[in-house]
Amino acid sequence: MTAQLDKDTIRHRIAWRVAREMKDGDVVNLGIGLPTLVANHVDKEVELLLQGENGLLGIDQLACENTLDADLVNAGGQHITAVQGACYFNSADSFAIIRGGHVDATVLGALQVDEQGNLANWIIPGKMVPGMGGAMDLVVGAKKVIVAMEHSVKGQPKLLKHCSLPLTAANQVNLIVTEMGVFEINERGMVLTELAPEFSIEEVQAATEATLLVSPDLVPMQLPVS
Repeated sequence: MTAQLDKDTIRHRIAWRVAREMKDGDVVNLGIGLPTLVANHVDKEVELLLQGENGLLGIDQLACENTLDADLVNAGGQHITAVQGACYFNSADSFAIIRGGHVDATVLGALQVDEQGNLANWIIPGKMVPGMGGAMDLVVGAKKVIVAMEHSVKGQPKLLKHCSLPLTAANQVNLIVTEMGVFEINERGMVLTELAPEFSIEEVQAATEATLLVSPDLVPMQLPVS
C-alpha cells in the first residue's frame, strides 16, 4: 500500500529538496504557490539572488507578522522580505533579465509534465484563470527549469506520456521534484534519480503515467532533518 503523507509534510519536503539545487551566485525565480516556500529552505551559507518578476532582485523569506511590509510582495501577492542591497525595478527591466538569459533557474508548479519535458501549468480549459503571467518567458529564458509539485491530483497522475492540457512550453523542463522522488528529463526520457524512503519503485511507477527510467545511480531522496 502506498504511504500517505500529510499536505504540510509534502509541501515542505518538496521545497526543501528543491532548495538543495541552489548554488552560490545563482539568480533564481520562484513561481507562485509551493515554489515560494523554497526561499525559506535555502541554506544560509549559499549566496544567491531570488528574483521576482514583478520587479525585485533580492527576495528573502516570506514575511511574518513582525517583518510585514504592506508594499513588499512577490508575483503571487504574498508579503515577503528583502535582503540587504536588494534592487527594485519595473516589469520591463524584470523581463529583460528573464528574456536576456540572466536567470540561472526557475522553479514552477505544474498541472502536467510529460516525458519530453513539455510543461502545462497555466490553464484548464473552461476554468477562469488570471492569465499565464511570466511562466512562458521564464521557462524558455531560464537556464534550468525545475518543477516542484505534488505527484498526483485527486488520484490522477501529473507525470504523463504526453500532456493533454495546453502547453506553457515544449521540451523545457530539466528536473521534477515531488514527494515521491526526483526525476530528470533527458534525451532518453524521464529518469528517476532519487527515491523517497516511503515508496518503492513499483509504487512510484503505479502513480505515474510516464514510463520511468531508473537511474543506475539511484539514491535515497534527500530529506530535511525532522
